[in-house]
Amino acid sequence: MKILFLCTGNSCRSQMAEGFARHHGRGVVTAASAGIEAHGLNPTAVDVMGEIGIDISQHKSKTVDEAMIAAADLIITVCDHAQERCPVIPGHVRRLHWSFEDPARVMGTEDQVRAVFRRVRDEIGAKIKSVVEQEEMRQRV
Repeated sequence: MKILFLCTGNSCRSQMAEGFARHHGRGVVTAASAGIEAHGLNPTAVDVMGEIGIDISQHKSKTVDEAMIAAADLIITVCDHAQERCPVIPGHVRRLHWSFEDPARVMGTEDQVRAVFRRVRDEIGAKIKSVVEQEEMRQRV
């Protein structure tokens, strides 16, 4: 199954989701991410993913295009803005929406900001693990 994760800027939430899907979904899913816009890779997202052994440092921030959408089996929007602005999706592509807080917008001390990044990371990781497990079960049938 090919999953495309969409977010506003493809800088943290969709990048973390792609990293988790690649890590947990080896042999089960292929993953990509993109944004309505490309804002560059968020360094704190890279750091907190590295804390759990998932390296997303080589990911690139990309803008979604028609070819990415057409190649996907499943599109998951990970923020409300992307959900609202998502391009038209062909009928063969399933779509899910997960609303995660944007950790890049959190104000506070470095520790407070990192705590939000970690919480969002863990929420995304749990959702991805569930999708991968469901796909593994589907492929066994």
